[in-house]
Amino acid sequence: MSLAPENLPATAGPTLPDCLRHWADTGGDRPAVTFTDFATDRAGRRRTLTWKQLKDRVDAVAGALPVRPGDRVAVLCPQSADYVVAFLGAITAGAIAVPLFDPGLPGHAGRLAAVLTDCSPTAVITTAAAEDAVREFLAGLPGGEQVTVVAADKASPVRAWPAPAPAPDDVAYLQYTSGSTRSPAGVVLTHENVLANVRQAVHGLGIEPTGTTVSWLPLFHDMGLVLGLITPLAMGMRSVLMDPLAFIERPVRWLELLGDHNGSWSAAPNFAFHYAASRVREEDRAKLRLDRVAAIVNGAEPINPGVLDRFHETFAEAGYTPDKTRPAYGLAEATVFVTTGPGVPPRVTTFDRAALGAGTARPSDDGLKLVACGVPVGQQVALVDPETGVALADGSVGEIWVHGPNVGTGYWQKPLESTETFGARLTGDHGGLPSGPWLRTGDLGVRYDGEVYIAGRIKDLLIVDGRNHYPQDVEATAASADRDIRPGSVAAFAVEGTDTEAAVIVAEHRGHTALTTEDERALAVVIRRLVSDAHGLALRDVVLVPAGLVPRTSSGKIARSACRDRYLAGDYGKALVR
Repeated sequence: MSLAPENLPATAGPTLPDCLRHWADTGGDRPAVTFTDFATDRAGRRRTLTWKQLKDRVDAVAGALPVRPGDRVAVLCPQSADYVVAFLGAITAGAIAVPLFDPGLPGHAGRLAAVLTDCSPTAVITTAAAEDAVREFLAGLPGGEQVTVVAADKASPVRAWPAPAPAPDDVAYLQYTSGSTRSPAGVVLTHENVLANVRQAVHGLGIEPTGTTVSWLPLFHDMGLVLGLITPLAMGMRSVLMDPLAFIERPVRWLELLGDHNGSWSAAPNFAFHYAASRVREEDRAKLRLDRVAAIVNGAEPINPGVLDRFHETFAEAGYTPDKTRPAYGLAEATVFVTTGPGVPPRVTTFDRAALGAGTARPSDDGLKLVACGVPVGQQVALVDPETGVALADGSVGEIWVHGPNVGTGYWQKPLESTETFGARLTGDHGGLPSGPWLRTGDLGVRYDGEVYIAGRIKDLLIVDGRNHYPQDVEATAASADRDIRPGSVAAFAVEGTDTEAAVIVAEHRGHTALTTEDERALAVVIRRLVSDAHGLALRDVVLVPAGLVPRTSSGKIARSACRDRYLAGDYGKALVR
């Protein structure tokens, strides 16, 4: 399914500053952004900017930036309404925004330094409270002292000349990928890329512009930025934001905010559905009003059917129905959304494992359960043989390739990687599909019965004894061995064996400090047996580690290649002896 762009809903203007100006002029007193601050008030102190207030503050920040068109401006704010002001201020000044995070975010200093070095910003926008820490961080980078630092909450104009109005094909921002398989790369996104993706998502999800977006996702992450900032800006919707830490501390806060607004919609990765279902107490569930929710998108990581069932059962009495859950697939290189499901309960299909490993989707009574991620809207998806570039028939497992106006123009200053990833071309007969350019996602999927299912990443695929195994499938089996092994905290990867690749599991265990050597050995035996029975896969090694030692990307996904590197370096003890 690929609707022509003219049949998609209209955004308020052809560029992000045009959209902001439109809403400030036509409904300036309506609420635009509300930040609910749980750090200063456990009940959540709400701070709201109207569209006119937002535009005035954005203009003040834009005027404080001594930049020229094409300069990069990094946003190093904590999650807040100031973040929205900073991001839009950078773009309104004619610069290219780089949405990042303040240096105080634990565990991400190395990534922040790498991204700032890669994009070489002329200026940085932060808040008055974080300004000293930002200056100190910049001082440790080459040329960091020359970078102008502006506080979004106390900006004073330094220039009187107006910034040039951007064109739709000008670069709006660089979206840095989470770097699960390589060093961070900045996806170059134009105003047209981004607004095209908003139109696609709003149509595909059936979102009403009268609704409200509610998000705890980090604004430096692609899904958080498009959901919490850009979609409401383009469509004139109210955006309600909270800090990710406030969600982790008490997940019920997210659901309470959703219930505060009629026609609310949100998005979250699979782990958040599991976390909310397991952490929200019965007395808190009784007060929720989830019948007011329009939709919650489930995306950004593999979707677990069991987790969806548990979430739906847990919140049924609060008015949440399965048709409100919208499985989706996307990636930063395509702005964010690629496929999304209609307003029906998520479709789960059980596929024969051996057939899927051999490249064919065949339903089975027993096997691998996958969740359908819907269809593309306003863009095209092809399943392609990654070796030959030949488009495959429905039912065949292939690499997911994407073509559409939402696909970015490349990676910032990486011409070779840009051509490889964004410039792919189909070979042979491709039945009416354009020959190129196509975005190679690196993800494996299959189109079955009209919908796209995601099978895993090409680089993560375990190929042992000539058979393909999907790591998330093996990880789910390993996690079922003990209730103290958390779902989503297991990494399965391949290492070089004597004459073939061999599979290794590293699993976080909540009670690791209390485990004896005998306990560890016994649990490893259980994991080996479960994986062998379910997948016909003999594990070379099973390693149990304390919570927090399986590496993750900035968006919370398991970083399997990084885990493999740590394992081979001996960070988890001597390899290959267990």
